[in-house]
Amino acid sequence: MTSAAWIKELPVAHRGYHDTNKLVWENTLSAFSRAVEAGFAIECDLHYASDGVPIIFHDENLERLCNMPGDIRARTSQELGLLSVGGTADKIPTLKQLLDLVRGKVPLVLELKGREADDEGFAETVLEVLEGYQGKVALMSFDHWLLRDLKALNAPYPVGLTAGGNKPEEFEVHEKAMALGLDFISYFFADLPNPFISGQRAKGIPVITWTVRDEKARKHTFENADQMTFEGFDPRVSV
Repeated sequence: MTSAAWIKELPVAHRGYHDTNKLVWENTLSAFSRAVEAGFAIECDLHYASDGVPIIFHDENLERLCNMPGDIRARTSQELGLLSVGGTADKIPTLKQLLDLVRGKVPLVLELKGREADDEGFAETVLEVLEGYQGKVALMSFDHWLLRDLKALNAPYPVGLTAGGNKPEEFEVHEKAMALGLDFISYFFADLPNPFISGQRAKGIPVITWTVRDEKARKHTFENADQMTFEGFDPRVSV
């Protein structure tokens, strides 16, 4: 098991340190630059462009963020790199552009957004892009097939489960994922506390939460987990 203890150390800026898509939009180089300047870890979402390049984008389609129809996976990384995010000067970035910007200054928590039966080579390509990167990186996903791929490829980074829920049948599914030998968990804050997370923390598995947007959620996180993924406020000051 790879140590993920460092993931407890810094607040994690959800999709970068954006301003809830007013002037600085989520998952853009501007949002990542702000996080580096503030000294926050960065969480972001990876999709797989049609040319086999990992790009940074949350949604499966372009409508909300680029105001146009279209499947994010139907375009090449070059085509996506020409599209404005939120009408700003920021374009859809690649994983490599993020790495070139951050250069190890703050940790990266990368969430792979899977599409079942359409992810062949995704995990492997992410690891290839990361090869030689000097900095703290963790990889996570809701999608168990991607977690299996990462572990089968002996990913040299902490690999974590992104999840939520508070029902026994959900815990059973999560336990199956943890049996892959995962290193940390990112869990929906409002579904804490629960027996699954309590049991994992008792085993020494670090737990971060998503997505904290106010002081009440921050307090709840630190009563039940180790660190938070946040947006919409500055965690260096009380809100």
